[in-house]
Amino acid sequence: MSLLLKDRDYVADENGGVTVVRGGEELVSEVLFRLTARRGSFPFLPQLGSRMHRLGREKPSAWEALAQQFAAEALSDLPDAAVTGAAVRQEGDRLWVTVELSWRGEPLSVTTQWEE
Repeated sequence: MSLLLKDRDYVADENGGVTVVRGGEELVSEVLFRLTARRGSFPFLPQLGSRMHRLGREKPSAWEALAQQFAAEALSDLPDAAVTGAAVRQEGDRLWVTVELSWRGEPLSVTTQWEE
């Protein structure tokens, strides 16, 4: 059981509480959290999060390889999940990163954004 995140905030349910997710939705929520949290920003969990925020500092030709590397690093301890690819596109000052995953043999895709 996990709590649903959208735009880096918890999603309220119809009762004023927080939306709970399970199964594949739980995995997507966990993946989004790990990809958008800055690695090293949790003092007691220094390996939690990713380095995706650094993509804008790198050459565009290296973005996809680095996005895949950063995603694999951030998601390495998720059971039954493996990063299979990544794509990066730029729109203005924002980078959109799509991470392709395999979870229990099923393909999943998660997209998030960062500002440069």
